[in-house]
Amino acid sequence: TVSTSMSQDKNSVLIRIQDNGVGMSEQVRQKIFDHLFTTKAVGKGTGLGLSIARQIVVEKHRGTLEVNSTPGLGAEFVITIPA
Repeated sequence: TVSTSMSQDKNSVLIRIQDNGVGMSEQVRQKIFDHLFTTKAVGKGTGLGLSIARQIVVEKHRGTLEVNSTPGLGAEFVITIPA
């Protein structure tokens, strides 16, 4: 599910991307934006995607990129960008 909204103070745009997958452990959640971190098998992923996404949101747009997840209940990424 993808949804967008304005913050209550109308100074930011929020983009929420939520899935209904298996979620992730706290150990994975803490490392998810680290450069070269991947949960995929060797040769199946580079671990660059979320690191680059965070860099674009934070450095280029002065926003935030957060992830909320509970194992068994899916994950939600929340992007906040100044309006």
